[in-house]
Amino acid sequence: MSGLRATSDQICSVIQCNVKSSPEEFKSWVENRSSKYVMELKEEKLISYEWHLSDDETEATLVELLVDSDGYMQRIKNHVDSPLAAEVMELVEFKGWLIFGNAKPDLVKALEPFGATFQNYLFGFNRSI
Repeated sequence: MSGLRATSDQICSVIQCNVKSSPEEFKSWVENRSSKYVMELKEEKLISYEWHLSDDETEATLVELLVDSDGYMQRIKNHVDSPLAAEVMELVEFKGWLIFGNAKPDLVKALEPFGATFQNYLFGFNRSI
């Protein structure tokens, strides 16, 4: 456990989507395909990869937590190189992409064309560290 901290290398990505497939198809893909595939990649800097679904099952959010900006660049490369990149486009429509943490210039350059919004780390604590 750590105390208050003025710096952090962690990156948190929040991707908001509209579900355009049936809710059952989307949930099955998340549980049986997407989450398992990413977990089996064993990315060293990926802390968590978690999907969330609205009560009416029309909106979904993917929250990814990574050790640092370099880890997120690897996550993006692995996604682009995977079959998931095409599959997800059949299931959802992207609404927004928020990046929290001190993103390096290469990450900003990679995500700005997709409309990502960035906020730098300010101050706080994380009890899981």
